[in-house]
Amino acid sequence: MTRLQQAGDGEGPLIDRGARSGTAIRIVLLAVVLLAAAAAFVLFKDQLESEIVLGLLGILAMVGIFFVVSAVIGFVEVMPQSQSDTLARRFLASQPEGLLIADEQGRVVYANAAFGRMTGARSEADVQTLESLLSRHRESGEALYRLTNGLREGRNGSEEFRLIKPLGPMSSAGSGPHWYRLKARSLVEDKQDKRKLFVWQLTDITTERDDQERFFRELQSAIDYLDHAPAGFFSAGRKGEIFYINATLAEWLGVDLTQFSPGSLFVGDLVAGEGMALIQSIQAEPGLEKTETVDLDMRRTNGQILPVRMVHKVRSARDGAPGESRTIVLARPQERESENSASAASMRFTRFFNNTPMAIASVDGEGRILRTNAPFLKLFSDIVSRDDIDRGEHFRMVVHESDREAFAQALSAAKNRQVDIQPIDSRHPQNEVRHFRFYVNAVIDQSDEAPEEAAIVYAVEVTDQKALETQMAQTQKMNAVGTLAGGIAHDFNNVLTAILLSSDHLLLQARPADSSFADLMEIKRNANRAAVLVRQLLAFSRKQTMRPSVLNLTDVIGDLRMLVDRLISGTNVKLRVDFGRDLWPVKTDLSQFEQVLINLCVNARDAMPEGGTITISTHNIDAGQVNSYGYRGLPEEDYVLVEVADTGTGIAPEIMDKIFEPFFTTKDVGKGTGLGLAMVYGIVKQSGGYIYPESEVGSGTVFRIFLPRHIVEVQPEAPVSALPADGSAEAGAAAGTAANSEAATSTDLTGKSAVVLLVEDEEAVRRGGKRMLETRGYTVHEAGSGVEALEIMKELDGAVDIVVSDVVMPEMDGPSLLRELRKDYPDLKFIFVSGYAEDAFARNLPADAKFGFLPKPFSLKQLAVAVREMLDG
Repeated sequence: MTRLQQAGDGEGPLIDRGARSGTAIRIVLLAVVLLAAAAAFVLFKDQLESEIVLGLLGILAMVGIFFVVSAVIGFVEVMPQSQSDTLARRFLASQPEGLLIADEQGRVVYANAAFGRMTGARSEADVQTLESLLSRHRESGEALYRLTNGLREGRNGSEEFRLIKPLGPMSSAGSGPHWYRLKARSLVEDKQDKRKLFVWQLTDITTERDDQERFFRELQSAIDYLDHAPAGFFSAGRKGEIFYINATLAEWLGVDLTQFSPGSLFVGDLVAGEGMALIQSIQAEPGLEKTETVDLDMRRTNGQILPVRMVHKVRSARDGAPGESRTIVLARPQERESENSASAASMRFTRFFNNTPMAIASVDGEGRILRTNAPFLKLFSDIVSRDDIDRGEHFRMVVHESDREAFAQALSAAKNRQVDIQPIDSRHPQNEVRHFRFYVNAVIDQSDEAPEEAAIVYAVEVTDQKALETQMAQTQKMNAVGTLAGGIAHDFNNVLTAILLSSDHLLLQARPADSSFADLMEIKRNANRAAVLVRQLLAFSRKQTMRPSVLNLTDVIGDLRMLVDRLISGTNVKLRVDFGRDLWPVKTDLSQFEQVLINLCVNARDAMPEGGTITISTHNIDAGQVNSYGYRGLPEEDYVLVEVADTGTGIAPEIMDKIFEPFFTTKDVGKGTGLGLAMVYGIVKQSGGYIYPESEVGSGTVFRIFLPRHIVEVQPEAPVSALPADGSAEAGAAAGTAANSEAATSTDLTGKSAVVLLVEDEEAVRRGGKRMLETRGYTVHEAGSGVEALEIMKELDGAVDIVVSDVVMPEMDGPSLLRELRKDYPDLKFIFVSGYAEDAFARNLPADAKFGFLPKPFSLKQLAVAVREMLDG
């Protein structure tokens, strides 16, 4: 007999009502069949022949004898039982856990011996249902109720509960409180009738719970020991997130452990200065661990510094990625002044060495790196690592290839103990945008720790400084060019004014049929073309006249869209407009800003000879979003952003810094003056805004215009000029149109008996203006300066109706003349003529000063209209 059979035969189940049910039915059916056959023989004995009956009886006798003999020798079993069924029942009977199977009505179908031992049942009569056994205790009753409901809903489950006393008299854990685990699952016994059985497994887990509680107490003790150890400890994950920090370190740093949760703090939050560079430099080989000791400062929650020594252990994944780390933190004691121990001095020096804001490295005579501080590791982390330094990496690795010869010469000078070694300006070996300055100092007294030390190299990143220097140089150049352009435009305006006045005078005397009439018109047309160039120069130098008003850019761009469509018609260029919602108002000159958009769209069209898309978009940008663009010189304020983007050829980096310079153009000769973007730059700047281009060759260009948000405030009405004017030829034409409309309503532009004092230092302009006004019937007195004008006013005893004066003159300028004349003649009418913007001189006048303004160059009709309207006003 096998061991399994011995175990099964030794102790059978207390209840087993599910065995051989099918076999018994078959035996009953066989008995019925045999009885029916016997009855047939009796009933039909007369109808059957005796030979047949004897034959059948003989066959049945032989079968019966064969079955009896086979049963005796064991060849045939009367009630056969399969081997798998036998093994399953022996397995259930030998289970150490109590096993009970019940039907849906709660009747017990099966209970093994372990269940009897656990519940105190010795026979089938002693076996109780689970409901009667567990419902007397509150905890076990609730567990049974939840499991029963789960089984009825088709869910298996498990519950644990505690009883004051064991369920049975016998227990290896004693007679005290006991823990039990009750599992429940459903079982379908017969697939045909779908009879469902519930399998309950009861296990005494008192010993297991005792082991768990003992382990938990030991773990709590270990954690308590670790928490209150005289050293700090923390554990961090791959990204530096801290999963555990002991109470000692938390107390040192002021961390509230009640508010701490794993991952809420990072190592970088606790380390001060550049100490993270030291920690990050400790990297293990793939699949290995590495432990290093570093001296650095930690940061308390109140901002104070805690000098510590860290024993940092880090592991690396098999692919070389940083793994988890474990770190012991030792507080460095504060040494008294009388204690000048070498270890204390070494710690103090290490602390200062790693917390200096300058990257430092010591090198030997061959240029190999001997030692570095934390800022050095951070500054050049993408070039050299701590392991490279330990292997004696050469310092030239962090110097640009073009400057390595200069560094070799500086190192040679340091080896010869020379002083005043010139610093080396270099770039990052792998990033041309970053700039560094290296200072090489000779080591005079070598230490015992590093006798081969030849030089100390200090490295400072000067990328921001270089960028500011470049920006300052560009700004100074643009200002200088602007000043020059403004001066040229002013003088050129005087020339154009004289040309326009003289051409108007000649045109008044000529008839259209004269041969010279066409030449005079050509002179005037070219003078107007020159006025456009002057206006663009003035726009670049920010000295053109601006008439700012509060605008909604959605309306402005919407009105301008049709004009832009006409400009790009006939090409494969498409216009797309993306309006931002609820745009803030801005304050700028409407006509000037329209010219900005038109110039940018025309340039975008020309940059896409094969076709493409121009996109104009607007957005509100609050002060908090400004830094996300990364533009230098852009203050943190609220702006309305206007973007003009194209998908054209782009702008090469080498010419990007020149695009706003006047007369710079990439177009063919005769196809552009190079003043378009210069004018755009000047108008945006004069509006208080900022413009930044970004471009990639082959991908397109985008111009971003930041206009300050205008806050509408209630202010007293400021005095305004009597005459609207603009310093451009187009504006002159508009003024001429206005004058014509005036003439349509009042054609009388004569002077009648009015007296005009014309003050102009440019003789050609003065002479032409005097002649033009006299032809209109005015009495004109002329003066070449402000001082001369005061003398004439004194001679005339103030009998002057209006003064027409230039702004910029020797001895006394126009605004000074106005102030002097208004002292004696407060109601005297005054018109300024100038090639500069009105606000360039108006700010120097009293707030209540009223005057007219006529920009140069101007025509005869514009001058006559200005004087007549001022007199009538």
